[in-house]
Amino acid sequence: MSGHLKIFLVGMPGSGKSTLGRPLAEALLLPFVDQDKEIERHAGKTVQAIFAEDGEAHFRLIESEVLKHWAAADMAFVMATGGGAPCFHDGMTVINAAGLSVFLDVPVEELLNRTATDKGRPLLQAEDLAEKKAKLTALYDRRYACYTQAQICLKEPVLPELQQALDARLKK
Repeated sequence: MSGHLKIFLVGMPGSGKSTLGRPLAEALLLPFVDQDKEIERHAGKTVQAIFAEDGEAHFRLIESEVLKHWAAADMAFVMATGGGAPCFHDGMTVINAAGLSVFLDVPVEELLNRTATDKGRPLLQAEDLAEKKAKLTALYDRRYACYTQAQICLKEPVLPELQQALDARLKK
């Protein structure tokens, strides 16, 4: 790991990666990077448009390129990764080699509450809440083993807990 602190927040859609990442970056005086925004900038279109026009496989390739670009960057930052970024194209290996990974583990019920009205998540489009819950549960079950490879795992994280966990880890 280089001398630049890179913190990668990983977890399900709605787990709070962006919500916690921004104030964490401010507290650490580091830039905040939203991987989905970087993907959109790189591709010149929204995540939803990439999924709709080019498919998930193409999106995952762009996502991986953006992740590898930032992992190799000669700077410190806090990144909110895309929900699937660690789970495709050796993303978690890239993340753990480049910096500190933090899994924000939020129960499916809470994820459902947070994403219930969100139309901007292609993998969570559903006719009703029951279908959305089923999709969230299946996604969580598929990705959990990947997410738990993170160096820090926080259940139902809040900013003070996240800062304490990072402080403890960085003092090692």
